[in-house]
Amino acid sequence: MLRRSSPLAAVLAAGLTLTTSLVAAPAALADTYTPGSAGLGDPYFPHAGNGGYDAGHYTIKLRFTPKTRHISATTTITATATKNLSRFNLDFSGPKISRVEVNGKRAAYRRKGQELVVTPRHGLPSGEKFTVEVSYAGRPKPIQDEALGASGWINTTDGAVVVAEPDGARSWFPVNDNPRDKATFSFQISAPHGVTVLANGEPKNSGIVGVRGGYSTWRWEMSQPMAPYLATVAIGKFKVTEGAVDGIPNITAYDPSLAKEFRYLHRTTAKAIRWESKVFGAYPFSSTGGIADRLGVFYSLETQGRPVYDKGMADDLVIVHELAHQWFGDSVGLRSWKDIWLNEGFATYAEWLYEEQHGGPSAEKTFAKLYKKKSGGDFWKLKTGDPGRAGMFDGDAIYTRGAMTVHALRKKIGDDTFFTLLRTWTEENRHSTVTTKDFVALAERLSGQDLGALFDAWLYKAHKPKL
Repeated sequence: MLRRSSPLAAVLAAGLTLTTSLVAAPAALADTYTPGSAGLGDPYFPHAGNGGYDAGHYTIKLRFTPKTRHISATTTITATATKNLSRFNLDFSGPKISRVEVNGKRAAYRRKGQELVVTPRHGLPSGEKFTVEVSYAGRPKPIQDEALGASGWINTTDGAVVVAEPDGARSWFPVNDNPRDKATFSFQISAPHGVTVLANGEPKNSGIVGVRGGYSTWRWEMSQPMAPYLATVAIGKFKVTEGAVDGIPNITAYDPSLAKEFRYLHRTTAKAIRWESKVFGAYPFSSTGGIADRLGVFYSLETQGRPVYDKGMADDLVIVHELAHQWFGDSVGLRSWKDIWLNEGFATYAEWLYEEQHGGPSAEKTFAKLYKKKSGGDFWKLKTGDPGRAGMFDGDAIYTRGAMTVHALRKKIGDDTFFTLLRTWTEENRHSTVTTKDFVALAERLSGQDLGALFDAWLYKAHKPKL
């Protein structure tokens, strides 16, 4: 993510809605089957995600009417129980639910805050695959966070776009909304004729798979594992350009009113992908591209395979930043939000490297200029490695000082080891999740050095490190 500013948004009051079908779970299961946890214990988002199962695939079938901003949708989740489950939770803050089924049979459910609690007719044994299908309809709204702004389903003048970091996926589909539980995705989105639909991955059958009642249905598939917050759909009138980057499909789109700003999006995307593939290793997904629209969220987001850019975010370095996230943040994902510097620090450092190798200032010069900032000032006040929930997108602590941490490491271990480290990190952890501890361990293994003091000074102290 790259922000233009930090807008404040009103906090949605947590409500309690209780809806239960006529089906109840047998009491006899209570002795051997127990509920999955509500939340996975993330220190910043303790209620995000749920225990007792691993999601494997999401199929989202959704019909959207831009004029009324109304959706009718069914999301089907294929998952595997990791314990004997009597019931389980999903994260969902979206519209009214009409039906929930587990393995094709109606299930009891209730809503409490962001939690959708599902009780199947029969217990789900550990290791067993199961499906849960949730049907719902209404007007989705973004998740509003006083400190972090708006995320999730964002209505536009002619449609909608999803930008869901950190926990906005629950605004539009039921989900295990934690970055550690990656899954593959299928999107089947219907919109009025003349409206274009884009999503992660690649279009199937040229995108449009059906036409009925004034609506066209578009199908997209993301076949590589994806954290839920990286899922997107974009619905509206777009200028679409298709091509390829070294054999990888490159699909870009922008609102026609943004033509002056984003007319080079396709070309710049291709240029950035070619360069980053040389520096960071093989591109990790089966397609690339970008989507530009008037969202009014004041940031761009590294939605997997196809970043989303708000108006005013067409700078080449912004595109380099979001595409660098395809390696750092998307393919190599976070296990905990407190390690967000692993995403933003590396994407920001990609900007420094790009400038260094394209006639701009060296990364060392950029680092030295920033290091001159006064000790004890606001620039150094947060811990880069654990900034707190409200500080997780802080431009100084996470983006800039995250990049400074990366450069301090480069200076310590030398260029040969450093660039080997970048490629090894993205290759060994492809389509998985990691922690800061994992990165430190790899850096020490490849360099043969004890780097504990360096990382402690740059990540876990709220003051200016000594060089």
